[in-house]
Amino acid sequence: MQYWKVDWLHDFSTEPIRFYSEVGDDGYEVRKVQHYRDGRELKTDDSHEFPEIGVSEVPVGAIEDVQSQPEFSASLISREEFEQVWASAAWPPEVR
Repeated sequence: MQYWKVDWLHDFSTEPIRFYSEVGDDGYEVRKVQHYRDGRELKTDDSHEFPEIGVSEVPVGAIEDVQSQPEFSASLISREEFEQVWASAAWPPEVR
């Protein structure tokens, strides 16, 4: 497993600005948290799909590929950091 933190550098007011992803050895996201400008943090996993958030349906590729794109700032993080973010994030309202 790898754990990613990716900042999306943009001006869209309703889109997430940060993603935390747990990426399996096969390159697919297993769990993800999206952080929004308004402070919301929503989570999803490979068993739950929602209109606002879902894991990638294709392998995410190498983090170096994401890092090379100017609209993203990406880094590997520890499992502990990911688990802290996961624990503090909420499921979308449809799950509550």
